[in-house]
Amino acid sequence: MIKLYDLLDSIDVIKSWNMKNITINKIAYHSKKVVPDDVFVCIKGYKTDGHKYISNALESGAGAIIVEDFQPDLSIPQIQVKDTRKALAALSSAFYGNPSKSMKTIGITATNGKTTTSFMLNSIFEKHNLKTGLIGTVMVKAGDFYEPSILTTPESLDLQAYFSKMRDKNVSHVTMEVSSSALDLKRVANVDFDIVSFNNVSREHIDLHGSFDKYFDSKASLIRNAGADKWAVLNIDDPLIKQLVNETKANVVTFGVNSDDGHIACRNLDLSTGRAKYTIEILKSFKVGNITYNPTSFDIKLSVPGYHSVSNSIVSIIIALICGIPIPTIQESLRTFVGVERRFEFIYEDDFIIVDDHFANTANINATFETIKYMDYNKLTIVYSIRGSRGPTVNRENAEAIVSWASKLGIKEIIASLSKSHVGEKDIVTKEELDVFKNVMKNAGIKIHLFDELSDAISLAINNVKPRDIILLSGCQGMDYGAQIALKQLYKLRPYLNEDQLFKSIEKRVAGIL
Repeated sequence: MIKLYDLLDSIDVIKSWNMKNITINKIAYHSKKVVPDDVFVCIKGYKTDGHKYISNALESGAGAIIVEDFQPDLSIPQIQVKDTRKALAALSSAFYGNPSKSMKTIGITATNGKTTTSFMLNSIFEKHNLKTGLIGTVMVKAGDFYEPSILTTPESLDLQAYFSKMRDKNVSHVTMEVSSSALDLKRVANVDFDIVSFNNVSREHIDLHGSFDKYFDSKASLIRNAGADKWAVLNIDDPLIKQLVNETKANVVTFGVNSDDGHIACRNLDLSTGRAKYTIEILKSFKVGNITYNPTSFDIKLSVPGYHSVSNSIVSIIIALICGIPIPTIQESLRTFVGVERRFEFIYEDDFIIVDDHFANTANINATFETIKYMDYNKLTIVYSIRGSRGPTVNRENAEAIVSWASKLGIKEIIASLSKSHVGEKDIVTKEELDVFKNVMKNAGIKIHLFDELSDAISLAINNVKPRDIILLSGCQGMDYGAQIALKQLYKLRPYLNEDQLFKSIEKRVAGIL
């Protein structure tokens, strides 16, 4: 419980009406979750406006409302602010007592690899016997508490509630994925990040942000807003990210997989098995507290496959060093880290291989195919769940990325699915998105086997696979259930297989289980 006036100290109020210092039960931004004496914050979203639901909130007993637009004929306290999303973030943090200040909070942004980097870093922390939290695309973890995620970065009120839960469970280090949408929508506005990283950037969410420049600026704000007592980890292989070195007050540690201009470089990269081995070389000294990291080198061996895992692991290494984790602990953790579901994950590895990959955007697609290029196989069969409700630009660019690898990898046909029974409303493939995909494939001379249902698409691949082939289950939300479907179909065809062993690769999955 908190008094309204104490809560309002955290925000800039333009004007207020009917004011009285009531005791606040909690904060709500969804009218259906309002109970008596709640503060209802009317946030404006992409598709709806919370001001439309004030009457519903009043019927449920709201004690006060926060608005951008004045509402006539109200008898309860009404507080006007310039930006209700920004206000929601500040109010939420104040209501829960600014919980992110109570732990080492790490924010990771990138077009690709946020999830893998977060899980790698969490694994390193746990190997060092730290109590950890995770917030991201797959799940929210607070010590021994887990739940599947709905958003990559939760709404600010929910986010602060998670931080509060972590504080109550004595979590010392929390790693979270920070999406461009979350930055745009002020969801992390009052999070006290100690360390931030910008791993990579490529074209994604263009239809949502309006342009690539706006998308980049959204992500870059995480770095630009970091204070002088904070740390920023930047991948200077990317010239846009490299520019941010001079655009932040934070202490900066730079790295490159291909560049030698940073603090840390990657040497002797070996991807012949699909699983990387390389040497970390510290080229420039940097000091964190009482620890000074002088020029040296040490070897890293990853158990997870994928070219993209190299840069993700380097980010996790640097952040771990900033947090004072010993190098041998980092090495052992990455050697035994089993990976993240749906990130170039081997779900079957015997006479042929089934790879399950999120395949979200062009950079992700390129990294996936770059790894496959190094692998030894006979034929590659792609089962692709077309991305839904992200706009034609993303789907055109994804299709063009697949086409760009077609001649290199011998891709002459592709199995595609709309995954109609396995996506929610926000992931349905529109006619325009499907037409864009079809046109790109047609112009490239690639034959499409198109199915409404994911199970039919996977069945075509499973029934025609031969020894030393690779089946690539690719796509975002529409392919979440692909691994389980594929393994069930394989077991039906090969009932002599050890069922427990066959399904072991997905036994701990959070998403995509029927």
